[in-house]
Order: sequence, then C-alpha cells, then structure tokens
Amino acid sequence: MATGSGKTITALAIACELYQRIGLQALIVVCPYRHLVTQWATEAEKFGMQPILGFESLRQWQSQLSTGLYNVRAGSQPFVTVIATNSTLIGEGFQSQLKYFPEKTLIIGDEAHNLGAPRLEQSLPRQIGLRLGLSATPERYFDEQGTEFIFDYFGTVLQPELTLADAIQQGALVRYLYYPILVDLTATEAQAYAKLTTRIGWAIASQENGTESDITPLLMQRARLVGAAANKIDALRQLMQNRRDTSHTLFYCGDGTTETEDERSSASDRQIAAVVRMLGVELGYRVNTYTADTPLAERTKLRRQFETGELQGLVAIRCLDEGVDIPAIQTAVILASSSNPRQFVQRRGRILRPHPGKERATLFDAIVLPPELDRDTWEVERNLLRKELRRFIEFADLADNAGEARMKLLDLQKKYGLLDV
Repeated sequence: MATGSGKTITALAIACELYQRIGLQALIVVCPYRHLVTQWATEAEKFGMQPILGFESLRQWQSQLSTGLYNVRAGSQPFVTVIATNSTLIGEGFQSQLKYFPEKTLIIGDEAHNLGAPRLEQSLPRQIGLRLGLSATPERYFDEQGTEFIFDYFGTVLQPELTLADAIQQGALVRYLYYPILVDLTATEAQAYAKLTTRIGWAIASQENGTESDITPLLMQRARLVGAAANKIDALRQLMQNRRDTSHTLFYCGDGTTETEDERSSASDRQIAAVVRMLGVELGYRVNTYTADTPLAERTKLRRQFETGELQGLVAIRCLDEGVDIPAIQTAVILASSSNPRQFVQRRGRILRPHPGKERATLFDAIVLPPELDRDTWEVERNLLRKELRRFIEFADLADNAGEARMKLLDLQKKYGLLDV
C-alpha cells in the first residue's frame, strides 16, 4: 500500500475481523521506532483495544504483559494487545514471553522491510501462524537474502496492491505539484564522483566475471557525496528567499541511513546545521530541527507548533522517513534524494496525507546532475541513472503539473540517451 494510504487502520480492521470470525485472542504489533508505537496505540484505542506499550523499562510492561497473557489463557480477559519496538522484540524480556501467547495470535510487522535484518528475523516467533507484514516497499535495498526472508515469513504481497495513483484517485492522498531542482556538483565533488563511479564500474565488471565483489559500500559512499552536495544550500536559498511567508514546510536533509554512525553524524549534522543557519539566521524563517535524537515529548511539542504555524518549518533528518504522521505538511523540500527507493517512496507519501484545508501539496526535489564523465564511466552512470530516473518520472507523471515537471527532467534524459525511460 502506498505510503500514507492507511496501512495502520487497515491492519487493525483485519485484527477486528479475525476477532469476530475466529475469536482472535492476542495481537502483537512490532514497529521500528518508539514514536510509531505511540501512534499505533492511539489508533488501536479507537478500535476498543487497550494496548500494552513495550518500549521503555522492562519492569513497566513485562508484568502487564504476563498478567494479560495469564488472564486470556484463564478465560477472564478476552483479548491482549502489545505494541513493541523492534529493539524490544529482540530483547530477552520479550522473547521469554513469546511461548505464552495463545494459539489465536496475530503478529503485525509495521514497515516490515526492516524485519529482514539478521538479528530481527531470527527473533520473529515461528509458532505464530497468523502474520501480516505492512510496507510500501517490502524489498530490502541491496539485500536479496533479507528480502527473501520477509516473503518467506509473511507470505506473498496481498492483492490488490494500492498504488500511489490509486490512493490519490480514492482521496486517501492529496494531489500535488512536483518541481525538480537540478543541482551541479562543485569541481572537487565532481572529481570525487568520477573516481567513485570508475570504481563502481570495476566492481560491477568483477562481479560479472564471477569474482565476489561488494559494490554496496561504493554506492553508499557516492550517495553520501551527492546527499551533502554544497550547491544544494545555494539552491535552497534561491528557492526560499521569495517564499518567506510560507508555512507548514518540511525540509529533508541527508538521510544518513546508508552510512555508519560516525560518518553520518558528521556529514548530515553539517548539512542540517547549514540549512538551519541559512533559513533561520539569514532569511529569518521560523524553523526548528526534528531528528532521531529529539526526545519524544519535544517532538510532540514541535509537531503542535508546526501545525498551528508558530513554526513555519521543520528541518528533518532520518526519523521522518517511516511512519511519522504530520498531515499538516503542505510543502516539502527534499535536499537528499536517496537512491534507496524505499526512502523515496516513504518521503513522498509523508507529504500527501490529507488534512483539513489542504487541497494540494507541493514538493521541491533537489536532483544532483552527474558531472561530465569519460566514455567507460558514462555507460556505468547511464545504467545507474536509469533506475533513479524511472522513479522521478513516475512521480512527475502523477503530478498536477506533469508536463512542466517532465520538461525539467528531459535535458537529463537527452544527455544520457534515456528517452525510453
């Protein structure tokens, strides 16, 4: 189901249907982040559930859960719901309780693509037969084995799939305008980009010759370079200096999810600091940061300030890619178009959620233009670019200003002989 089209409510409706039809006794929901646990709890309460939240101190939830499971087995309580984070799932406290869940238990994996990671997949309960995986993008990026596990555990994709076009047509998501902003690399960045692309080409060639070679780290390194391209700050300044009165704007900085902790904290922190400085100090725009390090209580306060207009914008990194519900977003500026299709899909869905008074959303997408490359490297780049262009074009085609958006991408298609995309 397309991001933002109502996976949580659909899943809870399925749980209720199972309760009516077969007497479902227990529901386990596993989410990647703490803020998603609280979002799920809010929705679950609307369905008459009283969820136990498994994400803070073990003492707080473990006794509640063991009491609930005992009561269900004894027949003194009809149903028990527990909503936990992925990290709680793999802990001994949760694992030790799994054997006490009744036969009629449903497990829901939210953002199920995350559950293909080795430690997580080993922790999923095999004795629970009712399983539902939720994702807009079930395939794991550069991880065939993890993807295979997800489909082995949860089964094949249920039909009919709900695409972005379907969701917009049915009014589950709003219509939108799409403006690609083409950005050049600096001379130094272009040189580094060309070297990395050459090395990616060698790695691909050695793979084809049967030699084990991992191109993923090289692609990630290049994604970091593109994500932190210096000219994006200038492009953002040009865009926002004439839009000082706008509100409800989200700024996505370098996502950092393809990087190690040390690398990502330096590169992405530099970009987020530069964006906040330029918007807040230079242009006088009322913004604040919204990151994975922002405490939960502070996030709630920031979302409220954003919705009321007290804050004109949020500068976000990482934690807004999955599941965060801020439907008041009217405009988004994506400064780090990830080559990871999952992040691309998650982000666009975030801004298309309906909200009172929101008839249409606007998305500005900073796309870095590849530099001039030699003949051999050009062919490698062309093949890599083909996949990314397909996503940009699909998104452009569904926009209200499709013709204008496609014209902007046409130069890039012509340059690399990709008019067939």
